[in-house]
Amino acid sequence: MAKVEPLGAVPLGDCAVYVEFSKTLDLDVNSAVQRLATMVHGRALPWIRDVVPALGGIAIHFDPDHKALTTDAMSSSLALVSECLREGLPKDDAVLRTIDVPVCYEPEFALDLAEVAALSAVTVEEAIALHSASDFRVLMIGFAPGHPYIGGLDRKLSVPRRATPRAIVPAGSVAIANDQTVVYPYAISGGWSIIGRTPLTVFDAERQEPSLFAAGDRVRFKPISRAEFTKIHQSPGK
Repeated sequence: MAKVEPLGAVPLGDCAVYVEFSKTLDLDVNSAVQRLATMVHGRALPWIRDVVPALGGIAIHFDPDHKALTTDAMSSSLALVSECLREGLPKDDAVLRTIDVPVCYEPEFALDLAEVAALSAVTVEEAIALHSASDFRVLMIGFAPGHPYIGGLDRKLSVPRRATPRAIVPAGSVAIANDQTVVYPYAISGGWSIIGRTPLTVFDAERQEPSLFAAGDRVRFKPISRAEFTKIHQSPGK
């Protein structure tokens, strides 16, 4: 993989700096950004409140009044990033985790699956097989808490966002657009094509780790029946 270097940094409000590495989605850069975020977070610097990887950069949230922040936050953030890059990022498998996600692709949950299959010139069964056989990775968490953008969708299933978004997409809905998959963490609006639903709780603020997903996670979607969906959905701690 080519060496990554920051393109620059911009403020995000008064208490965060965004360090950008790419203006377009590059999976190699995205992987490097996630490993960089892990490295920066691991420094546990007292002036840093949080480190959030995005598609092509990282946001460093800071305490502007902390005494350990001896220079301006922009300069300190760029210096920290440069230092980590000089030392070398952790290997990709050092932050590897795989999340198995059961998905029911039955029509009551897969509101747009038939349309996606038609647009992709495949059968519904072939569309399910293509989606569940793909190698997925969480590119970032964004749009809403716990909302994962997941790359790796088979190109045969690449369809554009829907012309008219839905006001409410049910929690756990698995949806696709272009070359990505998302899993809606709760009932919110959305314009992606819904092809199934997971019975897992994607986001729960009361859990020790509220989000089921984190940037860098590998994801495997496993087809399940309606009966299996109900059983998992009703089980405690799902």
